[in-house]
Amino acid sequence: MATVLIDRDFPVENLLPKKETGASAFLTKYTDYDGRGVVIAILDTGVDPGAPGLEKTTEGLPKIVDIIDATGSGDVNTSTVVEAKDGEITGLTGRKLKIPSTWQNKSNEYHIGVKVAYEFFPKGLKERLQKERRDKTWDGPHRQQVADALRALERFETDHTTVTKQEDKLQKDNLSAQVDILQNADKKYSDPGPVYDCVVFHDGESWSAVVDTSECGDLENCKLLKNYRECHEYATFSDADKLNYSINVFEDGNVLSIVTNVSSHGTHVAGIAAAHFPNEPARNGVAPGAQILAIKIGDSRLGSMETGSGLVRAMISVIEHKADLVNFSYGEAAHWPDGGRVCSIVSEAVNKYNIIYVSSAGNNGPGLSTVGCPGGTTSSVIGVGAYVSPEMMTAEYSLREKLPGMQYTWSSRGPTVDGALGVSITAPGGAITSVPNWTLKGSQLMNGTSMSSPNACGGIALVLSGLKANGLPYTPYSIRRALENTALFLDQIEPHGQGHGLIQIHKAYEYLTEHWDCPAKNLRFKVSTDGNRGIYLRDYAQLSKPHEKNVNIEPIFAENTDPNEKISFNLHINLVCDVSWVSCPTHLELMNSSRCITVKLDPRGLREGVHYTQICGYDIEKPEKGPLFRLPITVIKPHQISGADCFTYKSEVREFKAGHIQRHFVLVPHGATWVGTTLEVAVAQWWASLAVSYVSVTMTFHGLKPSQSNIQLHAALGVNRIDVRSTLGIEELSPSISIKNCVQPLRPSEHKIRPLGSRDVFPNNRQVYELVLTYNFHQSKTSEITPNCPLLSDLLYESEYESQMWMLFDGNKQYMGAGDAYPHQIVKPGSTVHLKIRQRDYTLKLQVRHEKKDMLERLKEMVILIDQKLSSSLSVDVFSTHAAAIAGKNKISSMTLAAGSSVPIFIPPIPDDKLPKGASLGQILTGTVTFGKSEAGKKDTYPFTYVLTQSPHKTHTTKADKNKDKTKEEEFKEALRDLKIFWISKLEGDDLYNELTEQYADHLPLQVAQLNAKEASKNRSTILSEIVEQADKVLSLIDTTALGTFLAIRQDARSDHQSIKSEMDKQKLHLVSALCLVGCAVSDQILTNRSAEEKSLSEDEEANLMQKVTQTYNELLKWADPEEKKVLPFSIKHAEVLGHQGRQLKYLLRLNDDSKPTKDMELKIIQVYRKLGWEHLAKHSEQWLLVKYPPNYVPF
Repeated sequence: MATVLIDRDFPVENLLPKKETGASAFLTKYTDYDGRGVVIAILDTGVDPGAPGLEKTTEGLPKIVDIIDATGSGDVNTSTVVEAKDGEITGLTGRKLKIPSTWQNKSNEYHIGVKVAYEFFPKGLKERLQKERRDKTWDGPHRQQVADALRALERFETDHTTVTKQEDKLQKDNLSAQVDILQNADKKYSDPGPVYDCVVFHDGESWSAVVDTSECGDLENCKLLKNYRECHEYATFSDADKLNYSINVFEDGNVLSIVTNVSSHGTHVAGIAAAHFPNEPARNGVAPGAQILAIKIGDSRLGSMETGSGLVRAMISVIEHKADLVNFSYGEAAHWPDGGRVCSIVSEAVNKYNIIYVSSAGNNGPGLSTVGCPGGTTSSVIGVGAYVSPEMMTAEYSLREKLPGMQYTWSSRGPTVDGALGVSITAPGGAITSVPNWTLKGSQLMNGTSMSSPNACGGIALVLSGLKANGLPYTPYSIRRALENTALFLDQIEPHGQGHGLIQIHKAYEYLTEHWDCPAKNLRFKVSTDGNRGIYLRDYAQLSKPHEKNVNIEPIFAENTDPNEKISFNLHINLVCDVSWVSCPTHLELMNSSRCITVKLDPRGLREGVHYTQICGYDIEKPEKGPLFRLPITVIKPHQISGADCFTYKSEVREFKAGHIQRHFVLVPHGATWVGTTLEVAVAQWWASLAVSYVSVTMTFHGLKPSQSNIQLHAALGVNRIDVRSTLGIEELSPSISIKNCVQPLRPSEHKIRPLGSRDVFPNNRQVYELVLTYNFHQSKTSEITPNCPLLSDLLYESEYESQMWMLFDGNKQYMGAGDAYPHQIVKPGSTVHLKIRQRDYTLKLQVRHEKKDMLERLKEMVILIDQKLSSSLSVDVFSTHAAAIAGKNKISSMTLAAGSSVPIFIPPIPDDKLPKGASLGQILTGTVTFGKSEAGKKDTYPFTYVLTQSPHKTHTTKADKNKDKTKEEEFKEALRDLKIFWISKLEGDDLYNELTEQYADHLPLQVAQLNAKEASKNRSTILSEIVEQADKVLSLIDTTALGTFLAIRQDARSDHQSIKSEMDKQKLHLVSALCLVGCAVSDQILTNRSAEEKSLSEDEEANLMQKVTQTYNELLKWADPEEKKVLPFSIKHAEVLGHQGRQLKYLLRLNDDSKPTKDMELKIIQVYRKLGWEHLAKHSEQWLLVKYPPNYVPF
């Protein structure tokens, strides 16, 4: 056998890259400048304090200085205060909580609350626990019970080959019901998860808290914690979950914040920036000596989505803790750059409090202008792209070939829409490092600009560590200039991807130590043209002529700068640009004021493609410092096609290797509607793909343009005409309208504005306020819904408000789900799915925050939309003529349009019988319109809105006038009688009934009213015999023979058949109701006797009552189904007296399903589970009770 050579030198140091950025060289040279003295705030999904490498710094200090949940998703309402009695309190779950004797609490007062674990456990952990808990507590006993139930049914069927007797039928139904219930329970199984009691108290010095992770009140074995900042302690919920948590107490003990992580992302980011492995230094993060301020901004209620309120609260904490750096590996697309409440607060932290803010540029590449917010769009933020080196390819990705270093394919590219470069620098965008313990992994490979940002941030921490050690001053902008001016520009990577280049830590440090006292050290420069931060020419009309642009350059000093420094400030600037198509002045005298220069650019001679340059401003005294400021310029020259090309673009076949990108810029022909002004199609081969590909691109443009781009119809405005024109060539027109949603506008039933607590106060006591709006609505049937706040939706970083978070609750305050800025990203507890709700009453609470109270006052009556998905889409007919639309005939199928021709189409109101059931005035139907016949054409959709008018009135048959032959005195007498009957149920005693009986003993409504009054009596249990007697009176007044004969008639030709039918329906209703009340009352007599220690009934008497129950039930079956809602109470009692727990349970579950669930009903169901021996179902249901019936709404 041949000798196998083993390479034992594993490149561990490349698992978390540091060599590429010069960090390794820096640490070799400056061993003590390893980040010590620097605090990095990690604004992310939360950091696990127990993860490997996150315990201590290189100096032995706590690695994590504080752990904060800025989202509020871990908040527990602990405003309920109780006193301990005999060393015990009752938690809000109902559990008895034993107070350990070691606790110091002289007041004996305890704040208590309750928290559902799956409301804040990470999704991945929840999925693991659900499987494990099902295997452990459900599957085994449930399979046994199913098998036992099936065997019992089989034995019965073997013993009863033919079932004719009523008692046998009921027994078979009982056994079948048990099988069905067990099988349905298995299909519908859903783990409610742990539910924890929480206890908070003050020990005389500070607040302490404990989470009852035992779930049985054994607080002695649960870890008592203080605010993490005080003791740096944390606990673990259980050995099964391995989820570590810490706590913070706010609002004088009324709010407990349980801080966990919502995913592994934040821990991994922290590991890249600053992990420290004393025994394996090759695995260290970039700045192992730095400390971490861990702030969770990924909201557990939203599946780790960030919120404006969480980001603002995080920045307050960053300022309070005086962090040096922020790493923000988050971001979203923004409608416009460098604006909005959140971005302004970030900029304030940078400009006023000297905090350096580093953020991921985004993972939406390789197309241009794909950078996210805030990393790629905000001037005060250092945006970082993602680079992969050959060494990373070998160590992290195990590629069989070592490729040249390159930008990851997915790394977002600039420029921003206002011309800024977008990406500031680039850094390694992958790493294998620590993840939370609950993942059951020590480390994990992750890649993204989320990883390049902390790599750069850790590198900056090394630089700051050195500067602090030497007492050298710096500002966020001096650091940024050093990073950009010393970055390694990689020729094989475009500037829009790498920014100014790959960060070089050692060179940046040397730059800062050499130029720390330069005149511009404390300055930032605001460079703008027409309100934009750069020049970005992309529209074809801009490319056909030269442009002159006024450029404003303004030096901005840090706050509290000495006035003499401003007075003496003077720079001689040399302006440089390296391309011939841009002309600019050569020199600029810059003082403490804004200066304007004129720049000329002529794009006419540029070839097709993307062109980038910049105008750089150098200090003539020290040009070696590099540019003090830059004006980025991007020009995109598209390929122009015409009708001669059949509006088709076709490229040559190109060879693609790993990471290769080919951009095609095409001027979209005027009138094209199925794609796009200048269109970019970026074709790229995946960075790690080793194969060679050959690709050509073909694009054909089409155009069917309607006269209305947003088609809105009102049901009352008749037929709507739309003209459709073929703008480019011959097109097949086939209009189609599909309605998929019904939208209900809601106004708030309540609003409340109040100042928030200590977590929401900026320096100088700038108070943040909240507006909470409450909306109530009824869901008529089970459906998927999407709450939407149109005034605030789809805005996060650029919004003028801090948040627009909503939470949905049912009538029992059970938390159903939440949403925020993006309406279609709804999250149910623990999972990101559509919010499907059942027929119930619901309450939606919406929170909006701002520090200006008047901004919230404007929103007190804000309308919210409940967008309900229809069970099936509704098609709307389209016609070629107005007459056809009126007649509803000759719908358009398809037609051919010549180039430039136009045809009208007509859309009539939707017929009432086609409207969704329950749709009414004020609601809106929404959907889409398409005009093309081809598959590509059908993807070109236009929004369609249909506003409903008043529903049609139901036709009412004129009833016969019963009073036409009566005198006024007789009418008065009957009206007075009916009024007194109405009051029977409202007055105590039988005096009014006895008075009426003397005259109207045979009047059915009177006897029914008395029966209902007795049934509703507070003393019902003591008058069961009276109820039976009264029900018998009602039954005696109903001619069941006549009623049965009428119901058997198929068609009644009598002129007054409607009034007869109405009367018979009432009699049937009274008959069924009376039978049910008789049955329930007699059943209760039997059940009361059975449960009493001293029996009040003899065996014969009970047997007679049983016979009465059976007769009543059999009679009832002639008139009603046992599963009808009004019959179910008696069906339940009937099954109970017979000992048919299967039937009883079936009816209980049906009644609970058909009406508003109640805790009493569910306790009754649990009781029956236990009678059947289904203990696992009983415990499962008891756990769900804690989730379904919380004491309070989940707090924001």
